[in-house]
Amino acid sequence: MSSGSETADAPEARGIVLTHGSMCFGMVDAVRKIAGAPGEALTAVSNDDRGPDDLARVLREISGGHPTVIFTDLQTGSCALVARLVCRDPSGTRVVFGTNLAMLLDFVFHRHLSLDAIVERLVDSGRRSIQSLEPETVERGHPSSPRG
Repeated sequence: MSSGSETADAPEARGIVLTHGSMCFGMVDAVRKIAGAPGEALTAVSNDDRGPDDLARVLREISGGHPTVIFTDLQTGSCALVARLVCRDPSGTRVVFGTNLAMLLDFVFHRHLSLDAIVERLVDSGRRSIQSLEPETVERGHPSSPRG
C-alpha cells in the first residue's frame, strides 16, 4: 500500500552532483564505494572549463526526462545559478544546495520516492548529519589526555 510518497511504476529519480572543481567526482565515488549505487543513480558534473549554456545542456541530457535532483555545493555561484535555470519548471527536477555525503547516501536508498518526499528527506538528513564534537572533560593521567 502506498503512502502517497511513492508513485507506482514511476522511474527512480536520478541525482546529478554539480560542483566547483573535482569535488563532485570524490563525492560520487564515495557513495558508490559505500552504498554500491548503480551508475545511473548519481552522476558527477564539474563546472571546470564549462560555461552556463554547456552546463545547462549537460544537466538536461543527464536528466533525460526522469525525475531528477540536482545537488550543488553552494547556494550561490555558477553551479547554483545553472541549476536554478534548469529547474524553472519544477515538475520533474529539484535542486538541493549545500550537499554533503549523508544526503547523497540517503538519496541513493530512497530515490524511488516522489521528488517532494526525497527533497524533504535530504534536507533533514543533511542537517542532522552536521554536528560538532563537544570537548570532553578528560581526567589528568588518562592515556588520551595531553601530557605536559
